[in-house]
Amino acid sequence: MRVIAALTTLAFLAACGVDGAPLRPSANVGIGIGSNGVSLGGKASVGKGPVTVSVGL
Repeated sequence: MRVIAALTTLAFLAACGVDGAPLRPSANVGIGIGSNGVSLGGKASVGKGPVTVSVGL
């Protein structure tokens, strides 16, 4: 039941009629080698004007 509610909410938000072109996301991936071994990192972000939303690993 939760899955159906989540999909319905997602479909409603996708069809709400937002004006303008879709925003293009950007992504950065990094690999580091140090004394502690190999480390991986990443970041995905999307922004418009002064507002940016990002998620990092």
